[in-house]
Amino acid sequence: MINTFRRFALGSSLMERALRSSAITSLGFVAYQFLRLLSNLVLTRILFPEAFGLMALISVVMMGLAMFSDVGVSPAIMQSKRGDDRDFLNTAWTIQIIRGACLWVVACLLAYPAALLYNEPQLTLLLPVAALSLLINGFNPTKLETANRHLRAGRVTAIDLGVQIVGLIVAIAAAWLTQSVWALVISGIAAAAVQVVFLQVFLPGPPNRFRWEREAAQELISFGKWIFLSTVCGFFIGQGDKLVIGKYLSLEEFGVYNIGFFLASFPLLMGGLVTSKVLIPIYRESPPRESRENFLRLRKMRLPATAVLIVMLLAVAALGPWLVNLLYDPRYMAAGAVVALLACMQIPQVIVLTYDQAALATGDSKRFFVLALARAILIFGGLIVGLEAYGLIGAMLGLGAAYVLAYPVVIWLARHQGAWDPLHDAIYSILGMIGGGLIVMLHWDSILVLSH
Repeated sequence: MINTFRRFALGSSLMERALRSSAITSLGFVAYQFLRLLSNLVLTRILFPEAFGLMALISVVMMGLAMFSDVGVSPAIMQSKRGDDRDFLNTAWTIQIIRGACLWVVACLLAYPAALLYNEPQLTLLLPVAALSLLINGFNPTKLETANRHLRAGRVTAIDLGVQIVGLIVAIAAAWLTQSVWALVISGIAAAAVQVVFLQVFLPGPPNRFRWEREAAQELISFGKWIFLSTVCGFFIGQGDKLVIGKYLSLEEFGVYNIGFFLASFPLLMGGLVTSKVLIPIYRESPPRESRENFLRLRKMRLPATAVLIVMLLAVAALGPWLVNLLYDPRYMAAGAVVALLACMQIPQVIVLTYDQAALATGDSKRFFVLALARAILIFGGLIVGLEAYGLIGAMLGLGAAYVLAYPVVIWLARHQGAWDPLHDAIYSILGMIGGGLIVMLHWDSILVLSH
């Protein structure tokens, strides 16, 4: 046992580094989400539901700006042969800063139209101030991508937790003083500034310098053009529910929905974080289409990882109404049914979570874009059709249906990379349908309340 632990802690093989990085990232994410939950519980008692609805609208706009301008700097560094070259890294950093400045300017220009669209005059001032965090994020050093490239998750995770703690303290203090949504805006800016400082001080490596090497810029832009289109689609995948449902519900109801979304999305977010940080290096160093041995090594990792995530989703769905009743005051009770149904609808996405990164690892950002486009169209369509037919319940059912309908495109991408594992998918599809069906039946009365 001691030797096993020593190999896990100090081993340098690909599998040992991947397992260690996955464990550290997962534990860090659990701690991160615990701090978010703690912040959420404290702030819901100081502030009011409308504040969370308003902040959700701000987040949608900011997320849209960030994703509509993403040129794939992080995955480009992780997969490129020049990912450790100083000129390449400094050129990438320069591109990040230019992008951050442009994002802030665009946010200022969009503030008034957004205020008109959602009939919330406060957005005119809130959005430009909140968007300062996008400007600050542009200065994050590429040491972060270098650490992820080499599966060094320890310090990165510690920094993330430190940033979250600072943001939590600032948010609570600002909420106590202002009693308004400004507390959430101020904490976001503070967290962004602290992150830049912590990454620069605590991660090893030389600081970045302004640099523009033509060859590096061409490689980044060539890889990034499909990533840009993919992240545009990713915005509608990740924020489509908020765009559509935010227009359909009142601000108070939207705030309650976001509380439910926060709790239900925990397993999917954790899985996405781990796969994005771990799988590109694995696929890059051990491509599954090169040998059966590589494929079986990936299966050995994929089977238990998916099992853990599905068990987490089912547990969250089963306990969601009880957790909301325990943790929140009566104003947020409807969030329990949102947790139960939404967690079940995310099971199809968790099953295929490990396939996307295979394309990025080989530099095939075009196929990654095609999958993202298909998902965006299906999710947006599913949300709109569902809302029109059955309201909020229909929207969440439409989300689940979209994940299922995107599966043929997932197969197309995964087969090209030699990563598709039909045995894995079949096992967890059956288990997910049985478990999800039982939980929906258990909470059916609570779910029906959402239709009123």
